[in-house]
Amino acid sequence: DFSISLSGSGATDPRVVAYAQRIFPRLSRETGIPILPHLLPSGENATLNIVVEQKNHRSRQGLGDDESYSLEVTSGHARISADRPLGALRGIETFLQLVQQNTSAASAPAAPGFSAAYVTIHDQPRFEWRGLSLDVSRHFMPVDEVKRTLDGMAAVKLNVFHWHLSDDQGFRVESKKYPRLQKLGSDGMFYTQTEIRDVIAYARDRGIRVVPEFDMSGHAASWLPGYPQLGTHPGPYQIVRGAGIFGALLDPTKESTYRFLDGFVGEMARLFPDEYFHIGGDEVNPKEW
Repeated sequence: DFSISLSGSGATDPRVVAYAQRIFPRLSRETGIPILPHLLPSGENATLNIVVEQKNHRSRQGLGDDESYSLEVTSGHARISADRPLGALRGIETFLQLVQQNTSAASAPAAPGFSAAYVTIHDQPRFEWRGLSLDVSRHFMPVDEVKRTLDGMAAVKLNVFHWHLSDDQGFRVESKKYPRLQKLGSDGMFYTQTEIRDVIAYARDRGIRVVPEFDMSGHAASWLPGYPQLGTHPGPYQIVRGAGIFGALLDPTKESTYRFLDGFVGEMARLFPDEYFHIGGDEVNPKEW
């Protein structure tokens, strides 16, 4: 076993503290060496020093937040500095990617073990929106697998998790206001609101926003077994088992459709805090209207 010392200074943020503590198990997994954490007070004598100059821009992460950072690795020391907490998270990921097994040069053998190359890096994202879309409507994934995907996103610095939660093949979120959506539209495979909040918090701790997608007015077959009055035809309706473009549509000519959607979107907007909310809007055959 050996230890790595870590210190932080500047504006404190719970995400940075939690992220920094995950450095140790990450390095242990990557190197196969049990690494003991050694947390020091603010100062320059640690193996890794993380400095955050200012607190977060706002209470929730949003488009355009500052993700820039600097990373310097010298003999026995590394320093990550960022104006905002998000930048520190990105800098930690870069530092972890720098750690590699020592390799021998043609002229000299390498010392056994792992090291990070001497570098000076000033980094900021080229694109503010760097997303990954996960379609759990057509292929449901348990919460642990969703979190594993979020871990992978954080490793490559993606910052928007586009969560495709309803389509013809399944409705995957618990609605307390309209419970027949998940009761009859999910085959029992859906996320409770408690699980949704857990995933959102897990993503936020890794600097990732969660943007939900609920398809309407097309791709709505999973809405209609529980609420057939929303559809353009009398029904009955059932979940689609294959792929394609189907005629199960919400009816835009009924005022009751908009009252239903107003209640549903209001409930989901309280559950998902991001400023963006995706409603699909694609692949409708107008002949069905």
